[in-house]
Amino acid sequence: MRIARPFRRASLLGRLLSAPCALLAPTVAFAHGADQVPGGWSFSAMTVIPLGVVLFLYTCGVARLWWQAGAGRGVTWRQMSCFVAGWAALGLALVSPLHGLGERLFSAHMIEHEVLMIVAAPALVLSRPFGAMLWAFPPSTRRHLAGGAHWAFLRMTWRSLSEPASATVLHGLAIWLWHMPVLFNVALASEPVHWLQHFSFLTSALLFWWALLNGRARRKGHGASVFYLFFTSMHCGLLGAILTLSKNELFVGNESAAPQWSLAALEDQQLGGLIMWVGASAFYLAAALILAALWIGSGSSAKKKVGGSASSVRD
Repeated sequence: MRIARPFRRASLLGRLLSAPCALLAPTVAFAHGADQVPGGWSFSAMTVIPLGVVLFLYTCGVARLWWQAGAGRGVTWRQMSCFVAGWAALGLALVSPLHGLGERLFSAHMIEHEVLMIVAAPALVLSRPFGAMLWAFPPSTRRHLAGGAHWAFLRMTWRSLSEPASATVLHGLAIWLWHMPVLFNVALASEPVHWLQHFSFLTSALLFWWALLNGRARRKGHGASVFYLFFTSMHCGLLGAILTLSKNELFVGNESAAPQWSLAALEDQQLGGLIMWVGASAFYLAAALILAALWIGSGSSAKKKVGGSASSVRD
């Protein structure tokens, strides 16, 4: 027996709205208590609240949009899957035991940073979440927010920041500046500075990936994106090599957990450098190769279309 469309919509809406409640229940319970709970999970309000707000707005926006247009329209299933993957990666980096371990183990801290910059950021960019999040607001508010994006100052600022060259430089500066020993050690000692470190990593990475995957570089066929990804892989590899080959302890964390993992502090630092040198560089190079393949493929398709058009004209 077929189920009437309104009931199918109501069922879908119920599942979408219940998802953030189920995911946020444990975080809200601990947001007003201790940041650390048994098992190493970290529920700092500075992290939990932004994650919760983003998830709530996105889920409500998708539910309202699909209620009106139908499931998979306006926001595709692929985009929603990318958002879920990106949001989950943020949770892994900022809430899971990886975050607590990263405060005492340099190599774990490096993994945390890479999850933010090369897993969560590109997944969220591919999901294109802002349009869906706007749908969480009433129509009048939605129109005002959308209209604000057309302000001349905001458009000029966004255009300058989202240029591939500008975004690449900002992302590179965030990586290098926060890996200066003085700033890195201050971030480990101060929770607000630590939060600022992660925020700058994430926002610069979001800007970088947006410029390459959704911005002007994409409209030009991804050719420029290949260059900027290759450049980023090179300077990340250089920083990773410096950390790996250094004979001095540059980063001194409080209560290092390195001995618990049968590592000296210097070995922990070298392992973290190796993770950046090999892991991050390989990811950026792999992304460059994928975009290069798309670039070559789009060029071949364009030539075939031109050739086909010329043949039809001659006929």
